[in-house]
Amino acid sequence: MTITGKLLINGEWIEGQAGNYRAVDPATGQELPPALSKASSEQVKQAVAAAEAASSEFRRMSVQKRAGFLRACAEEIMTLGEALVDRAMAETGLPKARIEGERGRTCGQLTLFADTILKGDFLDVRIDTALPERQPMPRPDLRYMNQAIGPVVVFGASNFPLAFSVAGGDTASALAAGCPVLVKGHSSHPGTSELVAQAIARAARATGMPAGVFSLLMGSGREVGTALVTAPEVKAVGFTGSFAGGMTLVRLAAERPEPIPVFTEMGSLNPVVLLPEALERAAEKIAEGFIGSLNMGVGQFCTNPGLVLGIESPALGRFAESAARHLAQQPAGVMLNEGIRQAYTQSVATISSQPGVNKMSVGETQEGKAGFCGQPTLMTVSATDFIANHELAEEMFGPAALLVKCRDLGELLAALKSLGGQLAGTIHAAAGEMAGYDELIDILSQRVGRLLVNGFPTGVEVCHAMVHGGPFPATSDVRFTSVGTAAIQRFLRPICLQNYPGELFPEPLQDSNPLNIWRLVNGERSQSPL
Repeated sequence: MTITGKLLINGEWIEGQAGNYRAVDPATGQELPPALSKASSEQVKQAVAAAEAASSEFRRMSVQKRAGFLRACAEEIMTLGEALVDRAMAETGLPKARIEGERGRTCGQLTLFADTILKGDFLDVRIDTALPERQPMPRPDLRYMNQAIGPVVVFGASNFPLAFSVAGGDTASALAAGCPVLVKGHSSHPGTSELVAQAIARAARATGMPAGVFSLLMGSGREVGTALVTAPEVKAVGFTGSFAGGMTLVRLAAERPEPIPVFTEMGSLNPVVLLPEALERAAEKIAEGFIGSLNMGVGQFCTNPGLVLGIESPALGRFAESAARHLAQQPAGVMLNEGIRQAYTQSVATISSQPGVNKMSVGETQEGKAGFCGQPTLMTVSATDFIANHELAEEMFGPAALLVKCRDLGELLAALKSLGGQLAGTIHAAAGEMAGYDELIDILSQRVGRLLVNGFPTGVEVCHAMVHGGPFPATSDVRFTSVGTAAIQRFLRPICLQNYPGELFPEPLQDSNPLNIWRLVNGERSQSPL
């Protein structure tokens, strides 16, 4: 469990050939040992070649063996114990409870995908048996199933050192689908990344996986990331991060001789709509919950509620006053790295300087605090100014939010219509109140991947029904989710076998249905053999 600073390529730990660097403790700004190495372009090619070599075997491997590998990954990560928790805390400034919760979520995702692939639904098997006597033309035997798309590149996220990183949801869903994974680790938590990669490597050896099934590469996103996305052998990309970074990858992938899908999650304002009756009944309670959600994890969640909208009234005034009071009591918190702190400070300065924007409240000062700290901020603006200025709809990645005061329902609807795609949207409503807001609900539902009622968007459950996605610019592909079991669909493609020799059918398509899975046979759901 010692951090070596090496890269994992084709099952071997190798010193990087493109220089060294050190992790930084964001709470102090001090470098952490040991020296860590970066991958050269040649080493990227070696890792990609290894993934390609492993792809055929891993794709055709039984779901039982792949499930065993995923479970072994979870077990090995838990075996890392306090060494993993301590290193993640040192590299991110996040508290112990957060890291332990994220570790549990990470391992839970792996085991959930193991259970999922054993059920076989992800294969979406469809069989239309031959009709040789059909007139005017016979029908051939046709059998459809999903199969792995091929090697996948996963970019670790800065704000989730475990759950959206080396063994996070993108990696878990790609491995479950049968795709070798090449992880480009994030420089905010490189030691944490290596420890998790060590666990995956041990699990791969113990369960007999091909050597190239998983690789960890560190280095510049511009150099290593570009080389990975443009490698001909790579068939898909998973990314969680900034809009600029995500769109760079989308363009690189689209300009390849063979374009490939890039599944990005690029941030969101996650608007919260406050209906009048809900405010009248519970303005202060809603305000307290809102500030708690806004400041959770120092606001460094892609589901952070950065925009609040309500119709002007005394109750909205009570909400604003209560929210301002609670926010003023919040401390300046440690942010994940210096770049994020600088970007946050700049975005708050930019938004607060826009016409019509007023600062309502700020948290405790950053002065005298060590490390990279972000100060909570709450601002307000009229709906008229908000609608007229698209810059006000830019994400402030941190504990800052904008309250939009609307004169009436029409202005509230117009403000919502001005928004681009979002990961989540929230409505606070009294019992029965939503029945009178059909147009508002329709507008919001067309702009979000998840619509909540009487809650807050921070906290994304990992389960079968979750959608963590949404229309552009929240993501680059509105049809998919990056959290939940449906995330596996990103890394699958369908194939149809026509008049194929029965003795060569893969198990899911065999007449005897040896996996005992549900299949669509001649238009009817069935588990029975043919």
